[in-house]
Amino acid sequence: MTHNDIDYLLSQWEETYKKGLLTFWLLLLLDQRKAYPYEMKNAIIDLSQNTISADENSIYRALNRLAQYGIVESEMQLSETGPNRRYFSLTDDGKELLVRFITRNIQIFQHPVVAELIQKTILRA
Repeated sequence: MTHNDIDYLLSQWEETYKKGLLTFWLLLLLDQRKAYPYEMKNAIIDLSQNTISADENSIYRALNRLAQYGIVESEMQLSETGPNRRYFSLTDDGKELLVRFITRNIQIFQHPVVAELIQKTILRA
């Protein structure tokens, strides 16, 4: 397998991984504060330390899907600099979903055995 093959496989894996994590980053942001989609775009980049980016259409689609399930809710607020903005916030069900997702899928990486294996793998590279 060539270096280019590995780069291609890594790119494909990361694309799938990142698409699946957009919901996580949105919910993590909304757990901290209300936000409107345009600012979410930059906040996700910041929170993820430049590893995740999403266009506004993807963010709107994800928020609309989450709103259908009652995970997020929105309200229009006046803007001093332009048109009114739709601010989204996390519902109690959304908070529970986020906590359960983190518990099942994120905290495992902090487990000492897993963290040690990750460090050993990186150091061997």
